[in-house]
Parts: sequence; structure tokens; C-alpha cells
Amino acid sequence: MNELFSPDAYARVQKLPDLLLPWYDSHKRDLPWRINTDPYRVWISEIMLQQTRVEAVKEHYLRFLRTLPDVHALAECREDTLFKLWEGLGYYSRARNLQKAAKIIDRNGFPRTERELRSLPGIGDYTAGAIASIAFEEATPAVDGNVVRVLSRLLGDERSPTFLKKALRDLLACAYPPLRRGDFTQSLMELGATVCLPASPLCLTCPLLQLCDTRSDALPAREPKAVRRKIPVTVLLFHNGSRIALCKRENGLLRGTYGFFTIERAMEQEDAARFLQDAGLNRFALGKEIKHNHVFSHIEWNMTAFPVACETDVSSLTLPENIARDGIVCTRFQALSYHEKSYVERELSLPTAFRWCLQYL
Repeated sequence: MNELFSPDAYARVQKLPDLLLPWYDSHKRDLPWRINTDPYRVWISEIMLQQTRVEAVKEHYLRFLRTLPDVHALAECREDTLFKLWEGLGYYSRARNLQKAAKIIDRNGFPRTERELRSLPGIGDYTAGAIASIAFEEATPAVDGNVVRVLSRLLGDERSPTFLKKALRDLLACAYPPLRRGDFTQSLMELGATVCLPASPLCLTCPLLQLCDTRSDALPAREPKAVRRKIPVTVLLFHNGSRIALCKRENGLLRGTYGFFTIERAMEQEDAARFLQDAGLNRFALGKEIKHNHVFSHIEWNMTAFPVACETDVSSLTLPENIARDGIVCTRFQALSYHEKSYVERELSLPTAFRWCLQYL
């Protein structure tokens, strides 16, 4: 028995399967990844659901499986196609790791244990536990924010969520029933997602009400949020009739997706015009500025966009000398290429950070 928890805590979690499984049978949502427990389908859903709302995932999941129905299809998929399928889900490194892992699975077969699953790119403790229990009926807890919330309230445990996320794995492992282990994992997730909500939990409808020490939203303990770094970003929307200039991002955020010309510096309209002239562009029409903020997990882009109409192929321009000298992060003009707007919307992976710009072109 783990000394981090009292005997009473162990006794309570032992009661969870008998309380949660009947409730889950009656109240579980009809979700497309619950049709069966095929490991490929379970894996794709768990990766998509990381840091993304269920409602946002549903259509993406179905579209993804229609195009890439198995591991081999994912392993052989072109990156542009993969990112287009992922468009709107964010955190594109997840898609990149999916394909890396798919190549390994296609070669060696699908791992069947939590330990083997953790060796794959993009799969950590939570995802490995979820896949191993749901697809292979292994007694492996999947402890995410929902489960931490349920159990911290159940036990009246005021320790930090970061601490509990790791500690609760051992506690929960002892509670897994001999049968329906995958359903038990999902019942805990479901309770946290639909009843034991972050704010205003539906305590009176909870199957664990009589067992719970908190019966409110007082727990889990609040942890200070990291302050997001704010970065000024100027976006130049080069266009020539129906064609727009994009680049495939080579480094940093959103690598491998398409975007417009960006420079990490705040510019007013006059600054943008001077920048273009210094780059060698003489004939152009600069539109009015458009302001937009885009929030990533750890940074925030304070964006200012300018439509730029010109006949010149801007890939022939040269960055002003001061840009490289001052170490300013900036798109290379040579990386830009022109595409019909309809083709971009249909074929290229334009992430949410840039998709809003299309309405101004």
C-alpha cells in the first residue's frame, strides 16, 4: 500500500467500479470512438482529445478515419495531407508524432502493454494507460485533469494537481476490476467531463455523492498559471488577383504547416510600407491594418495584418539588412509561393493562427 494515501482512501477507490460501471452504462455519451475498441481508433481519439474539446474532435475524427483508416495509411500519408486533416485541432506536433509512431507500428505491430506504448513518440503515461486499458483490458489507470478533479474531491485531497496526477496512478491501479477495465477507465473520464465539472459540478446527480468528501467545486487546489509571453507579429498578406502568397513554415511554432509572411516586430502602416520598399518592392497597394490576437499554450501572438496587392512575385525580394543584423525572426521571401485561394482552402493546412486572414483577401 502506498503511504501517500490513507487506508480509507484505498477503501473508497475499491468501491468505484461497482458505483461507476452501472452509471456509465446508462449515461455514457454516444461518441464515434466508442463504436469499438480497435487500438488504432482508440489511439487516434486519445491523441486528438489531448487539450481539445470533445465537440471539436468529433468531425475531425470521422474525417481522419475516412481518409486514413489504418496504421499503414497513416504511416504512408503525405505530410501536407496529414496536416490538412489535422487543421483546426492545433498542436500540430501531435500529428507529426502520430505519423512517427505509425511508421514504427506499421513495421513492428501494435504494442499491447502500457510499457511498450510509452516507448512510442507522442505517447506519455496518460495516453499509454488509456490505450492499454481500453483496447487491451490492462489494469492501467489514465489520470488526466478530469480524473484528478474527481478523485481530489472524492478524497478531500488538497495537494496540488501536479502531485496528484502521478500519485493517483498507483492508488487507482489497485481498484481496477477483473473485467471491463476499459469501461472503468472511461467511466472516470466521463464522470469528470459531464458531472464533476470544474465549476458548478452536478453533485446531486453524481453516483459518488455519498462517498464524496467535498461535494462542491472547492477542489482541486488551484495552481498558479504560467504567464504567457506576448510576441508582436506583423503579417503581410501578399496577393495578386485570386492568388495569395504562402510559405511552408520551416521552424518553430506551426512547423510544417502553411502561413503568410510574418515578422516578429510591431509595425504601423508606415513602417510596413517602408519595410517593403527597403526589401525592393516599388509598386504595391497596402491595405488597412487588421488586429488579431492568437493564443498558444505558452505564448500569445499580438498580430497586425496588412493586405498587400502587387503584381511583383515577392519571392524575388530580399530582406533588409537590419532584419538579420538585429536577429528578428522573419519569413524568407524565397520561401513564398503563390496559390489560388480556392486551392488553399481545399488542399493546404492553414492553421487557425492564420486562417482568419483569408476573409481579408
